[in-house]
Amino acid sequence: MNIAVDDSCVSAFQDLKAKREINTVIYRFTDAMDALVVAFQGNVTHDELLAAVPVSDPVFVVYDLPFADPDGTRRNTVVMISWCPARADAAQRAASAAGYSALKDALDGVEVFVEATEHSELEYQELVSRAG
Repeated sequence: MNIAVDDSCVSAFQDLKAKREINTVIYRFTDAMDALVVAFQGNVTHDELLAAVPVSDPVFVVYDLPFADPDGTRRNTVVMISWCPARADAAQRAASAAGYSALKDALDGVEVFVEATEHSELEYQELVSRAG
């Protein structure tokens, strides 16, 4: 299965990396599940990010994660989250796997990759532990 990555997806990612005015880009599938498009880009808190992740549909999130190292140094790490909830059907899971691969290839500069099926895997401390 080939999933196209719309040019707007790369542009939104470049905006996140270059301008630092936004910290989150959420990508969704088109209705035909054959391409990825930008569903949201903006500046959100971690709680708002968790609320924005749909319960039953797969999406991809690029998030500029702020955190402090154990020594107290403040850092930001660009995290790409592949969200495919456990209740997704077989077609959604197949599209999600293909979309994850296509998006990873299209976005240069992601530092941490996370595959999640439950909201607990998206908790702030869980993401920080993967980034640190």
